Amino acid sequence: MLARSAMNRAVPEAQRPPGRPVRGTRRISAALAGLASSTRHELLTFDDPAASVGRAIPEPFLELAGACMRAAAERAPEVRRIVPRHALPQVAGAVHMPGRARLADSIPFKMIVVDRTVAAVPLDLELLYNGLLLIRDPVVVQALVRAHHASWDASEELTGATTPRTGLPPQLRPVLEALLAGLTDETAAARLGMSGRTYSRRVGELMHALGTTSRFRAGAEAARRGWL
Repeated sequence: MLARSAMNRAVPEAQRPPGRPVRGTRRISAALAGLASSTRHELLTFDDPAASVGRAIPEPFLELAGACMRAAAERAPEVRRIVPRHALPQVAGAVHMPGRARLADSIPFKMIVVDRTVAAVPLDLELLYNGLLLIRDPVVVQALVRAHHASWDASEELTGATTPRTGLPPQLRPVLEALLAGLTDETAAARLGMSGRTYSRRVGELMHALGTTSRFRAGAEAARRGWL
């Protein structure tokens, strides 16, 4: 009877899929946010920023996905990002992420691995927006980690693609406070004794430092970083 019971339990375990598909913008966004918030030690990625170029992907989703990855990278002491050579123009013009990056001739698919315990792979292997497979099976996750390590060893260091974790530059704090106060650009520039052009440039610098193009998200990102 014990043997039969064990065999009956083994059947569902064997049939259990190694991953859970996630579809729909809201669920995908929630899954990415969950990965970011759960990151503690290590973040490994195959990333192709050029894959979304020319695709009909809503800008808010791209901003959210980028913010989630930056949040995960800032949490993890070890960050290793591999990008394909054809995406170098997008990498050079993108907001920098903490950690290290390397350049490969190609990547097998887009991938995120958090703490060697959970991985996310696009269902079409290219775009997370089209759905992802959330993988927690330890054997599959470790296989993905090994694939990343092999590609990392064969890739070249991408210099200038990373930046150290820094605080808010002192000259940008008054600009952040003006944004949070809801002041118009004209009013803020007058109060800070700047020209309108100088204030606009400082706002751009602040957005770059926060890794967002949305003034609405600037406050939330600043709070998350402890800049308030």
